[in-house]
Amino acid sequence: MHRHGIRGRKFGRKTDQRRALLRGLMCSLIEYQTITTTLARCKETRRELEKLITLAKKGGLANRRLIIARLNDREAAGLLVDVIAPQIKRSSGYLRIERAGFRRGDNSEMGTISFVDEIDFEAEKKPAEKTEKKTDKKPATKSAKKEDK
Repeated sequence: MHRHGIRGRKFGRKTDQRRALLRGLMCSLIEYQTITTTLARCKETRRELEKLITLAKKGGLANRRLIIARLNDREAAGLLVDVIAPQIKRSSGYLRIERAGFRRGDNSEMGTISFVDEIDFEAEKKPAEKTEKKTDKKPATKSAKKEDK
């Protein structure tokens, strides 16, 4: 029998273990922007994560919930939707894989997967600081108006 119509790599694991592996790789990539693992894992991670980035770029509550369900990590999903997706300007090809030689122990081919665009995680923190300053000013102006009356 041939593998016609069967997509994806098995990695010699059962389904739940394979899903957990890919979820962990995707969450690590979202958190650290670049990871090094075997080339086969890089290729499979890219295949899965680019679909999630496309969903994150579309936005919306339903897409956010789909991303949370696929990643099984609210923090990583929040980073993807709120920080990473708005900074990506391209319509596809969000990730790059570079070959990183061979692993010393078993000589398996290694790869480094990272985002093509530079992601600035500080961009998320700056608007939060501005909103805090605005909330401090509003109560002060209301109390001043009460004193004038």
